[in-house]
Amino acid sequence: MFKYMDKIKQLLDLVEKEEKKSIKEAIDVLTQANLQKRSVYIFGASHAGMLAEEMYYRAGGMMTINAIFGREVMLDRSPITFTSQMERLEGYGTNLAKTVSFKNQDVLILHSVSGRNPIIIDLALAAKAKGVKIISLTNVQYSRSVTSRHSSGKRLFEVSDIVIDNHGEIGDACCELTGIVQKAGPSSTVIGAAILNTIIVEVCEQLIANGIKHPPIFYSANLDGGDLRNAELYEEYKEVIHYEFM
Repeated sequence: MFKYMDKIKQLLDLVEKEEKKSIKEAIDVLTQANLQKRSVYIFGASHAGMLAEEMYYRAGGMMTINAIFGREVMLDRSPITFTSQMERLEGYGTNLAKTVSFKNQDVLILHSVSGRNPIIIDLALAAKAKGVKIISLTNVQYSRSVTSRHSSGKRLFEVSDIVIDNHGEIGDACCELTGIVQKAGPSSTVIGAAILNTIIVEVCEQLIANGIKHPPIFYSANLDGGDLRNAELYEEYKEVIHYEFM
């Protein structure tokens, strides 16, 4: 009945079928990172950064995921077109990486639909140089259809250890409209959030199976006792939590 809902259901079924292996690999990597007390980070620029926010300080989300935010590529930047210019500025991602204390065997989740802009390639390369494992969430077909804007000529899927394809449309908008060429309804945010939350839930199951009684999952601050429980979990996992609690 509704084009967008129908399309999202189709894409979720496709992702579940085609990306099962990569998703399982990501689950294993994040499970081991938590068991071995390795740090986990996530980054995306502009709208891709909405998934970093989804994974960060979220009820039901994993406390040990640290979001990286680049001030110049966030959606409250004005004029908003400036974010596109900064995504394309080679060197910005390299300098952003210098603000993060990456260590060998840490994990970095990178989200970029086209995977072509310098900011995401810079960040991936800088992290990999320090032995960080890169999990990318991207659209491989879209990315193959465009050239890299980075001097290396690389796109995100080419510099990642694990690649998870969101199987969206080239250009992201996924629903055809009557009588015009332009499509509407971007799919990457909802599909990406579904993929990442799937991973988080399964990681928690794996941690429990490995004897972890209290996985690092945020309680809702709006439930009675939620703040206290989160404070207790923070103390347990603060070694790999790189943001401040009050």
